[in-house]
Amino acid sequence: MKKPGTRHKARKRAVDLLFEAEVKNCSPVDLIVQRRELAIGDDSVGKINDYTAQIVEGIAGDTAGVDAVISSHLKEWTLPRLPAVDRAILRLATWELFNTVDVPTMVVVDEAVELAKELSTDDSPAFINGVLGRIVLLAPQVRAALTAEQAGGSTTDSRSQES
Repeated sequence: MKKPGTRHKARKRAVDLLFEAEVKNCSPVDLIVQRRELAIGDDSVGKINDYTAQIVEGIAGDTAGVDAVISSHLKEWTLPRLPAVDRAILRLATWELFNTVDVPTMVVVDEAVELAKELSTDDSPAFINGVLGRIVLLAPQVRAALTAEQAGGSTTDSRSQES
């Protein structure tokens, strides 16, 4: 079995934080702040990877947009009807498909399916793969626009180059 990489662990932690925030009805960004503060004085609290924080903060900053994309690609389902962990995985993958130009789209989809295998129901991996298979068609245009925006100096990309 392949050992999970740093980004896989970061994604899994992001899903955990997104899920926890939804259950607690609180901000996932606030959870990151709390965990980072706790980790300072307590070694049993895992540190928050920068990529985890980037994902969670990105999703939190555009939840409505991410949810709209997911909702428009669901067939015979609504976002609120999905299991909370599946929503978190779909949010993570959708955000990553559109915002991480250094990660190949198929890696994003594969990682989401793997997370579904680890964290959700037996039917979830195929379901998530199907939804993302439709969303991934939009990714090249969105990524191209992001790259053009960054090249124009509108934003600074501080993402890690580690996959």
